[in-house]
Amino acid sequence: MLPSQRHLFDIPDNIAYFNCASNSPQLIESRERLIKGSTFKCHPWQRTPNHFFDDAETIRTLAAEIFGGDADGYAIVPAASYGISTAARAIEPSLKAGDQILIIAEEFPSNVLPWLRIAKETNAQIVTVAKPDNENWTEAILGKINSNVKVVAISACHWTNGEYIELPPIANACRNIAATLVVDATQVLAAMPFSMTELQPDFLVAAGYKWLLSPYGFSLMYVSERWRDARPLEESWLGRQKANSFVELVKYSDAYMPGARRFDVGEKCTPTILPGAIAALEQIEKWGIDNIASSLLAINQKITAQLDQLEFKIAKSKNRCPHMFGAMLPEHYKGDLVAKLAEQNIYLSQRGKFIRFAPHLHNNEQDINHLLNALTKLVLKNQ
Repeated sequence: MLPSQRHLFDIPDNIAYFNCASNSPQLIESRERLIKGSTFKCHPWQRTPNHFFDDAETIRTLAAEIFGGDADGYAIVPAASYGISTAARAIEPSLKAGDQILIIAEEFPSNVLPWLRIAKETNAQIVTVAKPDNENWTEAILGKINSNVKVVAISACHWTNGEYIELPPIANACRNIAATLVVDATQVLAAMPFSMTELQPDFLVAAGYKWLLSPYGFSLMYVSERWRDARPLEESWLGRQKANSFVELVKYSDAYMPGARRFDVGEKCTPTILPGAIAALEQIEKWGIDNIASSLLAINQKITAQLDQLEFKIAKSKNRCPHMFGAMLPEHYKGDLVAKLAEQNIYLSQRGKFIRFAPHLHNNEQDINHLLNALTKLVLKNQ
């Protein structure tokens, strides 16, 4: 377990922030690098062709070291929606009328809307896995996978409540029927153990501004070798061979750069975003994913123990992620709990029926005690 890392963040002592599943606080080091990066535009004559590529290559290397897979498989994208749309566009030519695209109920829109569009274009069918009564999403998803399913587009946990989805058996089921697996790992990547090597997804996407601790405008995408020759979402000159030879840009290249670089967003070279993401990834690597997960689990165990006493409804521990979870309010409580807590500088979020708890390493014992004391007083007062 790691001690509180609050000194690495700019968070006032009176703020108890438990909302990283919505938006993580930024590291001080990331802020410093972003400030420095913003000065490059002031002195554009200092920029060389290599500056258009170096930061992106550093991120690919770091991502492979931390999450697995090969560095060539990572693309720099601006948002999870961009990555999912890229995957959908690549997959679209392989679909025909009657093919099924599997999604889960109450999924985040970024992993639904592109598939609705593709289904309309190809006359494929959307099949939605209903929320299971026993909280076992893995079993429910496996029960819907059959020979008609050509795409399984799911998250690594449910974004509203942190209910765990075990991906390896789902990946094996997809491989057995040659279905394409597209994973939105936004709510798990960098927060709990995750093996890209074991999973071998066709496409994997994660927004950067949550557990990756990165600036807005940065997200990661992984593309398996099977799909690296597919059509990208945009035709960026930065994704073509010899792009670093500005003299030869008038000689348009038909050849893409190797690996998943063709899927990079066109403005990947921005010095006002990528340096902050590099700082975040370096710190995540230093902490270690296992250490992050065990530390956040310890915090959440303290919270759930108190919530049980207050009669919140929470998924069984085996069915929820270590770093985030959702809890349904006691039946007798009728107030706006999130708003009442915010009045005391305690920040959570509500998604659907669930109050979502998502701490990170900036949280300390003072935060936890402040949260638990406030929850107890508010819930008992409302009886």
